[in-house]
Amino acid sequence: MLDFFVDFLKTTGFLNMTWQQAVMILISFVLLYLAIVKGYEPLLLIPIAFGMFLANMPISGIVDGPYVDSRGNEQIGGLLYYILYGIKMGIFPPLIFMGVGALTDFGPLIANPKSLLLGAAAQFGIFTTFLGAILLGFNAQEAGSIGIIGGADGPTAIFTTSQLAPHLIGPIAVAAYSYMALVPVIQPPIMKALTTKEERMIKMDQLREVSRTERILFPIMVTLLVSLIVPAATSLIGMLMLGNLFRESLIVDKLRETASNALMYMVTIFLGVAVGSTATADVFISPQFLGILLLGVAAFTGGTAAGVLLAKLMNKLSKSQINPLIGSAGVSAVPMAARVAQVVGQQENPSNFLLMHAMGPNVAGVIGSAVAAGVLLSLFK
Repeated sequence: MLDFFVDFLKTTGFLNMTWQQAVMILISFVLLYLAIVKGYEPLLLIPIAFGMFLANMPISGIVDGPYVDSRGNEQIGGLLYYILYGIKMGIFPPLIFMGVGALTDFGPLIANPKSLLLGAAAQFGIFTTFLGAILLGFNAQEAGSIGIIGGADGPTAIFTTSQLAPHLIGPIAVAAYSYMALVPVIQPPIMKALTTKEERMIKMDQLREVSRTERILFPIMVTLLVSLIVPAATSLIGMLMLGNLFRESLIVDKLRETASNALMYMVTIFLGVAVGSTATADVFISPQFLGILLLGVAAFTGGTAAGVLLAKLMNKLSKSQINPLIGSAGVSAVPMAARVAQVVGQQENPSNFLLMHAMGPNVAGVIGSAVAAGVLLSLFK
């Protein structure tokens, strides 16, 4: 009986768990706490954390690929092995983008095309961090994947990393979504440090009304231009603008509703669990992961600062006043970054309403991060 009990214990995870796996499980618990208790990006952080939890269960086989057992029989792979194909094949992130497009109002950007420049400026952090990562010893593919964190766009970061440095998907996804959740904490000090009280109090003119024709032509023309200039960005931009066309055509409500709700949430579950399944100890418990976290902060900070500084310059050169705070919304954390600009502006002037003005750079940042990803893929894939 004792021998039977000992043999049984050898088949359990208790005697097969390494200390590295135990650490990763504890990290997954921390992420679950942040998502559930603190509310940090719970829609994606909960699936990521639980995927990490499952992937580090010893001898479960849930992340293993197909194999031939000792008897010569072919065995299928684990569940997470196949779900991960949605990332490896570049399927999940573009589908998320379609849902984002169906939810996004590009009206503020169309009404004020200058805000496209602010969205572009916020991508500055991506390329400066790319250079910093190269100097720290990362190769070009890894550096590009780390730099894209500065776009504050989780699906874009995952899409880029899956093609350039798939072994870094886990840490880069966790870093990207962590910083997205921390937008209200990270951005205000940067915004206040780079602007004066008078600049933060600037009231902007009301945006003009955007016609339905403009709204319909916008996703078509953006897809055409971006796809011709940066073909590697076609998957992300194409799905983003298809979702937006569902929204603006006003005749396919069921498609819009499906893309922005049921489909997007279903893909979010699979995307998160798949990302979590890549979070293994050999990648996370290393100095490399700490480097990714620090470079991610640099990317995010650089993008925020570049947007604010360009908005300050535009304010001095423009006939109409521009509140520099809206430049910070050029990072594509929609709509959180725009809300932060609104909150900081109202702290100085309670009658100031910057939300719609900030949405222009904010949605421009979504386009900008996709274009930046396309440039990196074109150069280093």
